[in-house]
Amino acid sequence: MVMITRRKLMVSAGLVGGGVLLGYAMAPFSTIDRARKLAGGDDALLVTWVKITPDNRVTVIVPHSEMGQGVHTAMPMMLAEELDADWALVSMEQAPADMAFANGALAKGYLGAADPSVPKFLSGLTDFSSRKIAEFMNLQLTGGSTSVRFTGVVGMRHAGAAARWMLIQAAAKEWNVAADEITTKESKLFHLGNGHSASYGDMASKAVEFDPPANLPLKDPKLYTIVGAPIQRFDIPAKVNGSAIYGVDVRMPGMMFAAIKACPVFGGKLKSFDAKAVKNMRGIKSVHSVGENAVAVVADNTWRAHQAIAALPVTWDEGPNAAHSSASIFAGMQAALEKGEFESDYDFGDADAATKSAARVIEASYAVPYLAHATMEPMNCTAHFSGGRLEVWGGFQDGLGARVFAAKVAGLPVEDVTLNHAAMGGGFGRRGSTLNYLEQAVLLAKQVDHPVNLIWSREEDLTQDNYRNASVANMRAGLDEAGRPVSWQQDYTEKRDPEDATWIPYAISDRRVRVVSGTDPIPFGPWRSVAHSQHGFFIESFVDELAHAAGRDPFEFRRDLMAEAPEQKAVLEAAASMSGWGTPLPLGRARGIALRQSFGTIVAQVAEVSVSPEGQARVHKVWCAVDPGEVVNPDTFAAQMESGIIYGLTAALYGEISIAKGRVVEQNFPDYEMIRQADAPAIEVKLMPSGRPTGGAGEPGTPPIAAAVANAVFSLTKQRIRSLPLRKHDLRGGIEQAKAG
Repeated sequence: MVMITRRKLMVSAGLVGGGVLLGYAMAPFSTIDRARKLAGGDDALLVTWVKITPDNRVTVIVPHSEMGQGVHTAMPMMLAEELDADWALVSMEQAPADMAFANGALAKGYLGAADPSVPKFLSGLTDFSSRKIAEFMNLQLTGGSTSVRFTGVVGMRHAGAAARWMLIQAAAKEWNVAADEITTKESKLFHLGNGHSASYGDMASKAVEFDPPANLPLKDPKLYTIVGAPIQRFDIPAKVNGSAIYGVDVRMPGMMFAAIKACPVFGGKLKSFDAKAVKNMRGIKSVHSVGENAVAVVADNTWRAHQAIAALPVTWDEGPNAAHSSASIFAGMQAALEKGEFESDYDFGDADAATKSAARVIEASYAVPYLAHATMEPMNCTAHFSGGRLEVWGGFQDGLGARVFAAKVAGLPVEDVTLNHAAMGGGFGRRGSTLNYLEQAVLLAKQVDHPVNLIWSREEDLTQDNYRNASVANMRAGLDEAGRPVSWQQDYTEKRDPEDATWIPYAISDRRVRVVSGTDPIPFGPWRSVAHSQHGFFIESFVDELAHAAGRDPFEFRRDLMAEAPEQKAVLEAAASMSGWGTPLPLGRARGIALRQSFGTIVAQVAEVSVSPEGQARVHKVWCAVDPGEVVNPDTFAAQMESGIIYGLTAALYGEISIAKGRVVEQNFPDYEMIRQADAPAIEVKLMPSGRPTGGAGEPGTPPIAAAVANAVFSLTKQRIRSLPLRKHDLRGGIEQAKAG
């Protein structure tokens, strides 16, 4: 087996209290010394991360950000399970934003090296390569539902197994017994033959001399005592009692507060402003241009800064993008599809020939709008230049990437920048790679001699976002005489991650999917479930169209096309069974069904819908069946499904960022409505872990819901919804038509 040398191991006997840091990753020598210094010891390396102190306490150092998805608990659960730790003695720390903590396990997951089919003799090589890639990419990202399925599976589990192995070796040497005669349980070691026992804390400092093999066996899931249990999350108490410090809560001695206004037209620039108009307002300290397109006011509190920025006269150079509107953008997208300068997404068989020979051809065009992230906590960041160094505070989904970005903006070496994590009031992709708020805070801090806390207004947050892209899809399929699909064609605008977003689980042999690019002039940012949010609506709505064209029940139509996809079929059947599919509903209600696999997790949802007297869709209940392969914390996983449904339902019913004169029309929540508690449906979640490779939780709940609701609307009204949001469709006519028919 490939061995990891002592020099490439997290080891330390020089930490506070004489604790030991243990880990399991092949880190390049270039990062070892820095990691040791950060750990506070003389001989320490933290890469994939566990600390054991003499009082037998275990601290798991997590390289991901917590934004409500529960990873600050799930990661320690996975490590503690393999360590055989006493959960009551486990705590967590967030890894600092430093190159020494670049997430090689995440890179390994992205590379596919976590796949069990990868030969074990390559483990050492893939560990080292992944680590180097993580350093090169400044990789510490939280997103893409990768925390558990990548870092947890190929990082935390192996770290726990390695630390346990080392402790056993230490005890075997201390007691002069064979290692395979030693057992572990709840952070203790036992040798039943001679009665020896010791805590992990007793043996930790002696374990550092042992080099663990790279391919240690992991625990049989049947023996799990921590993973799979509904364990209380570490982050919840502070959020409930108010002690959690979010970015907006940061306070520093001498700190000032800033509000900002950027050019409302994307790509426009700041032309001029009249600082004299606000300089005598109470509490105003200074006014500054920020980069090429924004102006900020610094004051002694946030309210005064925002009052002043609203009153500040500003002139903009709006540039050529001022000509854009939602109508012109969508017209351009459709024109690009008709022009036909496509790139291939994937192509199986001969879809053209199969369509031409089909008994019946079904065609439809779908569209979805731009969407904002609309996190509960608006964008914010605190920054301070002092002594030639920069320090920043805020919520970031990629701490290391944000630190490197801040250094670039500041014109400083990365070593002269310190980044401090704060709690995040929502992320959904917004606090990942789209860091205009961080850039503004750094540029502003360079112009003042005190810490400055920049907080965007809600209006700035909605109009200066990086948006889920709008998209148009033209769908075409052929049915044979029996109503079975023989071809599938999809042409759409703008391919975004992930690569498999246009995948379908249905047995249609001749398929062609193509894309046109360059149709979108609006800043793009990853949004919860990324491209699955669009294609979940396009694909599952069109499958429903095919079912009705064939005169088939939509659930049975899908099920019959899944002979080669038994796991997806099982989830679909479970959702249908949960909802009582096929049984009578109260008058004026109908069900719709949809299925999507995203981020390794299979989700089927059924929505029960009615239509209000005003012609608006109302969702009463959603049933959700999900196979994520395995479930680490069932309470957290179910909550993420509920969260994904609510987030996706908000978008389906209400969500639209529209463009007029090159600027965002929607200014605040009265314009960009959210699901309110009174209108939220009841949600029932069934977890069906099948033992497949571990899937994600944070995003897979979102993609099916829009189609499930739209399909229910059709079942009720015979009105096919091909564009979102649903609030723009008056369904009263459909209701009357359905009654008459």
